[in-house]
Amino acid sequence: MSVPSPRLSDDLQFSSARLSAMGETKSAPTLYLVATPIGNLEDITLRALRVLKEVDLIACEDTRQTQKLLNHFAISTRTTSYHEHNEATKAAELIQQIQAGSSIALVSDAGMPGISDPGYRLITQAIEHEIPVVPIPGASAFLSALVASGLPTDSFHFGGFLPAKRGERRTVLESLKPSACTEIFYEAPHRILETLADIVQVLGESRPVVVSRELTKLHEEFLRGPAEEVLEKLKARETVKGEITLLIGKAGEEAAHVAADAFVRHSVRQRVAELMAEEKIDEKTALKKVAKERGISKSEAYRELQREK
Repeated sequence: MSVPSPRLSDDLQFSSARLSAMGETKSAPTLYLVATPIGNLEDITLRALRVLKEVDLIACEDTRQTQKLLNHFAISTRTTSYHEHNEATKAAELIQQIQAGSSIALVSDAGMPGISDPGYRLITQAIEHEIPVVPIPGASAFLSALVASGLPTDSFHFGGFLPAKRGERRTVLESLKPSACTEIFYEAPHRILETLADIVQVLGESRPVVVSRELTKLHEEFLRGPAEEVLEKLKARETVKGEITLLIGKAGEEAAHVAADAFVRHSVRQRVAELMAEEKIDEKTALKKVAKERGISKSEAYRELQREK
């Protein structure tokens, strides 16, 4: 058992005293963004527990889910629902309460609020009203999956949930052909087989992928390997359950150059025509998709289309 050095011990005491002096308490009405565990309740921070105890109200994605956490740590703070179906009206109501002097903690069912969860509307309104917005960091599913994936972590892109519709999903995957970074997505268990099949067809059977499942929970699992191999492993199971984070490795150097060259050569007009035929959509919708694929504005894509015509 190691004993902290006097220097470290002094530093810890100083930090503790400084926090006590600062308080971080109700000096001003504040919106706190509090990360909660993604599975294991021990992953909550001491700071998060203190804030949840001290605020006047906790805005929850699901009050029943959050109440389990609060009961476990004997926290009796009042809760209210804040989710995707009521956030348009609820955000304004919470802003009014903060302006009236209350401090509010925003939490999602798991992880950091605002990451593929409700919260953006409330956060932006708080900023517009010059209300302090304070993040209380903690567990995050996509970061936990990334660092344990074995894929490069020097450059990565988090894309939230992949589209549920196959055509839209394949369009997103097409744009990843030349990707030079690790791509991270959340995926529903009932769609993971379809998504992996699309990855095999669009990005190739040897493209490296990692399926991380049930992070920090009892049945935590990482499936690593070529897309085709991981797909076959999951297809052999009766069912696939649990929260899933899907990571896609970057393209090989040669493949990335080939894909990037093809992407540049492919005219806006050709791509628009392809999308209209494949997805049965009109030109305006197809042009919007092409602009998103190429990272350009819709007006720029339109001008390019007119030039090519």
